[in-house]
Amino acid sequence: MTTAIQIEGISKMFRLYRERPTSLKQRLLRSRSRSEEFWALRDVTFDIAAGSSMGLIGHNGSGKTTLLKCIAGILRPTAGTIRYRGRLAALLELGAGFHPDLTGRENVYLNASFLGLSRRETDRIYEDVVAFAELEEFMDNQVKFYSSGMLVRLGFAVAVHVDPEVLLIDEVLAVGDESFQRRCLDRVRRFQSEGRTIVLVTHALDIVREVCDEAVMLDHGKVHAVGAPDDVVRTLRHRLLSDDPLFVPEEGSREVEISGVTIESDGGLPDTVRPGEGLTITVDLRADVAVPDAAVSFAVVSASSNHPVLEGKTSALGVSLGPVDRKKRVRFRIPPAPWASGTYFVSVGLDSPDGRLFHVRTQHYPLTVPEVDHIEMSLSVQPTVEVEDL
Repeated sequence: MTTAIQIEGISKMFRLYRERPTSLKQRLLRSRSRSEEFWALRDVTFDIAAGSSMGLIGHNGSGKTTLLKCIAGILRPTAGTIRYRGRLAALLELGAGFHPDLTGRENVYLNASFLGLSRRETDRIYEDVVAFAELEEFMDNQVKFYSSGMLVRLGFAVAVHVDPEVLLIDEVLAVGDESFQRRCLDRVRRFQSEGRTIVLVTHALDIVREVCDEAVMLDHGKVHAVGAPDDVVRTLRHRLLSDDPLFVPEEGSREVEISGVTIESDGGLPDTVRPGEGLTITVDLRADVAVPDAAVSFAVVSASSNHPVLEGKTSALGVSLGPVDRKKRVRFRIPPAPWASGTYFVSVGLDSPDGRLFHVRTQHYPLTVPEVDHIEMSLSVQPTVEVEDL
């Protein structure tokens, strides 16, 4: 398999100054000021195969954008080597490569020249760029008067029309409107079908799972995980939750286990609920050793914020499972609620009345809410519980 980008031992150090200079003399003597080293990247090594789509994920400050800038040649690594094949186009922070006092038309030619196109080549793609960005009536205005969405549209339109073999995309796509994001994803899929290489930095983990062939997770500047997107995204969610003092790792005595979980809306759709619908979360339990009692809990966690929007527990809802010696089924019935559109994950836990952990499955079960206009940050509804022996 041909390698499109080879990243070997990349480290990047920044020097942080704790004292801000207040005079010219202090600025001249700044090198003697108190400072400390900050390593944004540490010995990062992995390859990206030609024609593949790689998702680069991690918590804020993990080094994702710094690494992308090193690949793009905007930053020079402190150590290590980056090699790539073919023309590379990068869409990084908002307005990067645009001169605010130049018009949209002038900035298209400026950006295209940065990406290696001659004026004649830019002439050939100009109308396509403008049509994709849908900015025909604004191209002779200075870009300093553009909105953030207009800047993103123009930047992406240039990047995808210079015929790159490698396309680098940072989080800026989240700024565009929904229609534009769909067109961007359509263009990304077209690039994939044409065998081009894509590196995507984003916090939208569902896009990584949907679009990418492979993912890399950075944690404090180091490679923490490389592999299939589903696996790496799960690792990141687990890592983010581990920073939460309420998080319980996926372990337990397994005296009682969670043998199955199903999620269904009042509309009968599995793993999908529409705004205004109720939801049923069914948890099947299996006991290898009889226990006198147990409590089942659930949490519906937003994929975008990684925080729960709804939680419930049998004991908190006044329900006791009683002795568990074989199999039991617990149903949490959630009444109709103003669900916000997006992706969620359901976590399920099982413990004893005194808090001893039996089993927990962290964000294993996806839940989708179709698109709506109204958004609720939390759900103020009260679940009910039913328990039956199997």
